[in-house]
Amino acid sequence: MRVAVAEDGALFRQGLVLLLEAAGHEVVACEAGGDPLVARLSTIPADVALLDIRMPPEPDGGLVTAERLRAAHPDMGLLFLSHYAESHYLMRILEIGTDRIGYRLKEKVGSVEVLSDTLTRIADGEIVIEPELAKRLVERPRSEKRDLVASLSERERDVLKLMAEGRSNNGIASTLFVSAKAVEKHVANIFDKLGLHADTSAHHRRVQAVLTYLRSQRGDT
Repeated sequence: MRVAVAEDGALFRQGLVLLLEAAGHEVVACEAGGDPLVARLSTIPADVALLDIRMPPEPDGGLVTAERLRAAHPDMGLLFLSHYAESHYLMRILEIGTDRIGYRLKEKVGSVEVLSDTLTRIADGEIVIEPELAKRLVERPRSEKRDLVASLSERERDVLKLMAEGRSNNGIASTLFVSAKAVEKHVANIFDKLGLHADTSAHHRRVQAVLTYLRSQRGDT
């Protein structure tokens, strides 16, 4: 696929280019900050943009850049890379969008296989969250959401964690070594216990289920 990169660290930026090219992707733009990337992508199409969260324009230029790119190119995927697994970054990212978007730690995407898999899932419309962050947010909820967490079985929490990582039902079934039908049942139970009823789309309910737990981590109401 056609990939654009914005990263202010020269060594990491060049490392990303090498990984992407080794995976067979075409790097159509490679910039040290958000403003020049937005300018380049106004005339050059890209399937996914890789953005460092902490880059020019300071302090969190990746987030500002992503807002501009999503407004100008709503079908472009966005992958945020950072050294930091921060829930407030994730909440900002989810305000930008809940599809074709991802948040991964830099040290976790150091191989062709992992980076390519992440890009493919984002290009396919998924939301991809760093597993470490998703697990922390699901397993350590706060505020009045504790009762909702306690109402979920251990298996349901496993399923919700994988949902938070952006996995499809088939992907969850493969990871947990259960049938797709069993996953569908667990997902339905999660929706029911979180009060997410069938008057909205399944995709919307999946997003809302994840957001409920992300907000509980922050103590939001």
